[in-house]
Amino acid sequence: MLPFMALTFWGYYNVNGFDLDGISLGFAVAAFLLILCLTILHELIHGITFGIFAKNHFHSIDFGIIWSSFTPYCNCSEPLRKWQYLLGVAMPTLVLGGAVAVVAVITNQLLLLFLAESMILSGGGDFLITLKILLYRTDKKESVYYDHPYECGFVVFEK
Repeated sequence: MLPFMALTFWGYYNVNGFDLDGISLGFAVAAFLLILCLTILHELIHGITFGIFAKNHFHSIDFGIIWSSFTPYCNCSEPLRKWQYLLGVAMPTLVLGGAVAVVAVITNQLLLLFLAESMILSGGGDFLITLKILLYRTDKKESVYYDHPYECGFVVFEK
């Protein structure tokens, strides 16, 4: 995710410059609390996007935390078409990383830049899944993408 983070920083720096005078203990506490909230929102965005496309909508969405790695997750228990699954995986990073970065540049808000960079970084696993989806090739006419039931990633069923 470093190239995306560097591009975000470069864009902010070229438009607004970079002034560290605004960083304080309050800034750090606010950033920490907001990152916790945005992490929950990240998983909710997965769930909302998957839920829109699933037949049983939000009844097919589960949320939880893998306590051994303190990792929150969202799981869709229904198969989705490729573009639906791809959108569901990418949406949190696009919204919380990309869109927040654009707002940070427009408003010259260092806290928003820091949050956007954090959300871009936290989308690293989603980016790997997106990359695997885009690189996966099949000659079958139909395929569905299904969240792996107990590991990070997906399974493809083809017909």
